[in-house]
This record gives sequence, C-alpha cells and structure tokens, in this order.
Amino acid sequence: MGLACDLSCPCEADTRTAYRTEWRHRVQSVDASLLKREEAEYAAFVEGRGRRGSSLTPSVETSTIVRSTGCEEAQVSGDNAGKAYHETSVFIPENLLREARRQRGLGDRPVPDVCVLDPDGDIVRHLRATGQATRHDDWACYHTDLWLTAVYGRQIGIVACAVGAPFAVLVAEELAASGCSLVISVTSAGVITPLGDTPYFILIERALRDEGTSLHYLPPTKWSHLAAPLRAALDGAFEELDEPVHPGVSWTTDAPFRETETAIAAARSVGAHAVEMEAAALYAYATACQRDVVCVAHVTNSMATAGDDFDKGEADGTHRILDLVDAIAKRLRP
Repeated sequence: MGLACDLSCPCEADTRTAYRTEWRHRVQSVDASLLKREEAEYAAFVEGRGRRGSSLTPSVETSTIVRSTGCEEAQVSGDNAGKAYHETSVFIPENLLREARRQRGLGDRPVPDVCVLDPDGDIVRHLRATGQATRHDDWACYHTDLWLTAVYGRQIGIVACAVGAPFAVLVAEELAASGCSLVISVTSAGVITPLGDTPYFILIERALRDEGTSLHYLPPTKWSHLAAPLRAALDGAFEELDEPVHPGVSWTTDAPFRETETAIAAARSVGAHAVEMEAAALYAYATACQRDVVCVAHVTNSMATAGDDFDKGEADGTHRILDLVDAIAKRLRP
C-alpha cells in the first residue's frame, strides 16, 4: 500500500524517516525552470482575475517557498504557515473509522479494490432505481453510503454526492483506509475551452489549484498532476468507448457561483478546458500520500448560459460512465 499506508497507523521511527526522505526527494526533484514558469503563469492567472494575491496560492509578499539542494524540506510562511508537510497527521482516517465501527456496531469488511466518486449522484440513483446496487453495510463513513455494483464481472464501490474538494478528499482518504487501492472520480464539468460537442469526457492530466484543500497536502504550485505512470498506462485505453475521451486540463474551483467572465478568461488563458470542483485536491492528496487516483471531467454544460444544458444522455450517462470506469480499471487493476 506504500509509505502513506504505513504512516496512517502508529508507526516506527524508520518509517517516518523513509517518508520524509521520499517527500524531500519529490520536492527537490522538481525542475527549477518548470517551477519558475508555473509561478509566472499563476501570477498572470491571478492578475487576470482582477485580484492581487490569492488565499489559495499565496502571493510573493505573504509566502516564501524554499526548495534547497540539501536536506531542508520546503518552508512556507505567511498564508501557508504551519502546514508542516513532512509531519504525519494526528487525526487519521483509520482511527475515525475505528470509532465509527465501534459506535455503530459495524464489521471491518473491506471495500472493493476499485471505487468511484460520483459527485452528482446520478450513477447511484440509476443503479438503485434499476436494482443494480446494494449498500455496503460495513462502510463506516459518517457522511456517506457506499454502494456496490458489478461492472463486467468486477465488483466496484461507488460513493455519491461527495461534492467539492474537501469532501472528495475526505472520502478518498477513508476509502484507502478501508481497502480501496484505486479511486476514479467522474465529475460533471463546465466548458472553458471546447474540445467537441457535449457531452464528452476529459481525462484530467493536470488541474489548476484554485481551491484550498490541496495546500494541506503539497506546497503551493500552480498545478496538480495525474501521476505519470498512470497516464502512460491509460494510453489508448478509451479507443473503443462510445463517448469521446480527450486528454486535457481542468480548473478546480471551490466557488462555482463565482465563475465570472474574468475568472473564466483567466483559466482559459492558462490552458484550461473545463471547470470542476475536485481534481486538483484529489491529485495533490494522491501525490502526497502515494495513492492511485484518476480524475475525469464529464463535460456536460456551458454553466447554464443556454438551454438544454447538463444533459448526460441516456440513463444520465450511467452506462457510458461505467464503461469508462471499466476501461480505466482494466489498465490499472488488470
């Protein structure tokens, strides 16, 4: 399960040392010219939105990010002070789930290896209405239900309506602590730069970090990224699907009703194809905790600026979404 799994239980000093070494290696291995370019691009993005600085990625005046060639971890002051990225959390999902099981008299049956985040809840609603989903009775999350269904003979878990970055990452952490090794998020998204006629999917290769949750997992940079090995493994995986899947870039926001013309233009100027609410945080969590997470934007709307919007197709797109999930799972968990 990797270093993060070892750290989520009471751990030995050598495990903590290994984690810190791995973390420092990741920070120090980032190409300096790429960081400089990303910082310049993000400054342009912030300026394009008509505001100076950002509570999400602190301005030069309020933060300093030090990436040394020695053994010092990244140091962040100002808005990001106290994050202490090298430290493990006192509050961990395993302990929360343990107490939930105790209080509710639940067993410790693991969840499926592959689980899906369904922020809109359309997949779960359709599967329940057609008798194709059953509740996982030992899922100990206080806030959600986990539904089980079979996709071409593979049992998967689905959590509905975990909308937004904090909620999505909370559920992803709990899924990992309960036995899931691959999380696939399929979220509705609005068009920023069109890649075709809607609806279509975007395999999110990088996401603009215009939310807050990612900063609790990784130091401030412009983007969160799909892990390169996962991206390579998915090459050619979607050629047989009925709905197009485009590689692309998303803008992750915490405030969907602040998608102003200025903000949209700024996101478009740095290459965003769609806007959604979870991917940047999920990818930051995945990078920091060494988890496998794949985020897909289901581009269905132009932010309700015209009629006939938010249409996913037959059965609210459930069958095509599950075909997509199956294609990803076959490559990453054959």
